[in-house]
Amino acid sequence: MYQDDVNSQAKSASYPKGIPWKFIIPSLIGVLLFLIPFPYGDQWLVGIGVMAEFIQNTAAPFLVELLVIVLVISAILSTYATLAKPDWITEKPRFKELVVVHPFWLIVRILGGIFAVMVYFQVGPGWLISDASGGEVLNGLLPILAIWTLVMGMLLPLLVDFGLMEWLGTMAQKIMRPLFKLPGRSAVDGLASWMGNNMVSILITINQYEDGYYSKRESAVIVTSFTITSIAFALIIATILDLAHMFIPFYLTVTVGVLAAALICPRIPPLSRISEDYYEGADKKIEEDVPTGYTTLQWAYTKAVNKSEKADSVGQLVNRSVYSALDIWLGMLPVIMSIGTIAMVIAEFTMLFDIISYPLIPVLEWMQIPEAAQAAPALLVGFADMFLPALLASGIESELTRFVVGAVSLTQLIYLSEIGVMLIRSKIPINFWQLLALFLIRTIITLPIVVVIAHFIIF
Repeated sequence: MYQDDVNSQAKSASYPKGIPWKFIIPSLIGVLLFLIPFPYGDQWLVGIGVMAEFIQNTAAPFLVELLVIVLVISAILSTYATLAKPDWITEKPRFKELVVVHPFWLIVRILGGIFAVMVYFQVGPGWLISDASGGEVLNGLLPILAIWTLVMGMLLPLLVDFGLMEWLGTMAQKIMRPLFKLPGRSAVDGLASWMGNNMVSILITINQYEDGYYSKRESAVIVTSFTITSIAFALIIATILDLAHMFIPFYLTVTVGVLAAALICPRIPPLSRISEDYYEGADKKIEEDVPTGYTTLQWAYTKAVNKSEKADSVGQLVNRSVYSALDIWLGMLPVIMSIGTIAMVIAEFTMLFDIISYPLIPVLEWMQIPEAAQAAPALLVGFADMFLPALLASGIESELTRFVVGAVSLTQLIYLSEIGVMLIRSKIPINFWQLLALFLIRTIITLPIVVVIAHFIIF
């Protein structure tokens, strides 16, 4: 059906006339909010980052308490809805989807509520309520995620519903398709992550997958290969590792590693084995080939304007954004609280990562990495949380070793306490074991690259 539409347009080669304000204004606002960094205090943030920081600072006196209440409500309401299935819930399909869940996710939501109460009131075993485990998730991670995702969920339509994705997708398809086996519009996902926040990229990708713009394989590739940590976050990691004085070569090294992994990972299992089917109930809506009678720029413009003309009304967009925000607060935050806390407990209070990193020590010694025994667990602990590698490696004396650990940790991309949980809970078909495999594969690919650059170019 879509191809017939393309063919008919190719025959007529009609070109939109007039000034397409409905495409230009929302898309320009979307670019300014999501893709352009601005100076804010002593850092650079994209527009939604400035908004999120302002809201978070304003709400700081009561934000943690609000999140505890939300997590408890999620646990109670989900338990009641899933077990009792009252008519006033089941007769509202969208509300039902929010609170009637699979038994596994119900348990996870209940644990999220329980953990939040225990951590807030400091009741329970120290390893669970410690600032290094549950406290880090509730007081450090959740407030950031809650506000960022709320702001992103409300404003995301400006970026994806008014033609920008169609325009950039058509323009970038000759690069993205042959190199990374992805639609051109995925360039927006990567750019949003690079300039703004990797959560932005993930939410864009989930949205586009559920709307029929990415296949199952394409969406899995994007969220595991292109959610590069932002320049701002990379600078934080470099500062923790006392590498801020060499940030430019540090981030360029990270970029080289990420691009190398992005070229390789989509072509090998597990990503290569994921189906090319589209999300159930969503027809394929993407066709980036330029038909006869158009230049690439003309076709990109035509698609963008046509998309903007078909955009939902403001009321429909607001309704959809509110639903998205509720889904994140009632569904995602409890999962991050429960699974994130468990991951942090394992990383901080067990020897698991020390034990599984033993085989890596001789490899690092062969690569002539000083203090290999301290570096080995730091290279693997990032699967639990993005900050842990830098925190573990900050005490290493060798600047070269700190450089390698920091750069590799930023190329791994998959952190269970945040991104991993978001992906496992999403409708993108990727599970825990696939994420673990991809984390290890990315480490195997990027470690030698970072080491070579460190030895022969940087140091």
